[in-house]
Amino acid sequence: MKDEILSRVQKKFPLVARPFKALADELNMSEEEVLGILQEQKSSNIIRQTSAIFDTKRLGYTSSLVAFKISADKIDDAVKTINSHPGISHNYERNHDFNIWFTLAVAPNSKLGLEKTLEILAKSVEADDYIMLPTLKLFKINVKLNTTGKDDKKEKVAKVKHRDIEMTPLHYAIVRRSQYDIDIISEPFKKIVDDLEIDYDRFFSILQELQESGIMRRFASILNHRKAGFNANAMVVWDIEEGEKGEAIGESAAAFSAVSHCYLRPKYENWPFNLFTMVHGKSTEETNAIIEDMSKEIDSKNYMPLYSSREFKKVRIEYFTPAFEAWETQYGNTK
Repeated sequence: MKDEILSRVQKKFPLVARPFKALADELNMSEEEVLGILQEQKSSNIIRQTSAIFDTKRLGYTSSLVAFKISADKIDDAVKTINSHPGISHNYERNHDFNIWFTLAVAPNSKLGLEKTLEILAKSVEADDYIMLPTLKLFKINVKLNTTGKDDKKEKVAKVKHRDIEMTPLHYAIVRRSQYDIDIISEPFKKIVDDLEIDYDRFFSILQELQESGIMRRFASILNHRKAGFNANAMVVWDIEEGEKGEAIGESAAAFSAVSHCYLRPKYENWPFNLFTMVHGKSTEETNAIIEDMSKEIDSKNYMPLYSSREFKKVRIEYFTPAFEAWETQYGNTK
């Protein structure tokens, strides 16, 4: 039953006043049983965070995947410098000459912008080379680990049309509050609605608006991959055709349930791969088997799995905080 609950909270967390009672009713359990199981998973660090997951771009931030080439003796100091930027959410060492891979976002009011920020970081850490790999086409972003072993090999990736909404001060206040981890208690949203002096109906209706607009991707629990038993997670990069054929290939890759992220990114002379897929498995053998299955369906000139050897940072960006401006003041000479 634990695995069923973990599967459920990853996919669609109930947005109601008592979400754990809603889960319990669905699974024919008591609210106390569900709370006990999830509190145990949280204290064991299997559940990393339960919160709203926002779309960085739709909140006005500019972001990109970045790969640095850094000599081995400089990595530890370089990582400290890179991770000091509040827009770094993920940072890994991977098995390639481009060995440090991270995601970077800059705020809507950034004075430096993305490219200048990268120049400052690259110079500060004495990177031998770097490439910026922004998203050209997003096919899928949805981390749902197959904890039950019952998920189908393929899944349908829905194409969602988002509607525009007017962001009011209350919308921004709810974004700021709901981006943080909730407590595993009977009414986890009560403090937010009380602090904002609104009722549950207003709170959930705004979350629904944020989701319909694409600003909030979903509200869900994110698991710690390794703690949950998924010890072999590879970023697989593919050299595929560009244009309409490439988009069709990307959609095919995204359909694999073991793929959590799937993007088209630019190619360079020193980097021929443009399709990026994150593949999750419980062992290297399982992950490699999934990649082999994918290779039979993906028309690519070449592909390469990049496993992470070290995880330096994996957090959520904290939106609309003063940390971004403070970093630019300290490192960017923007006065």
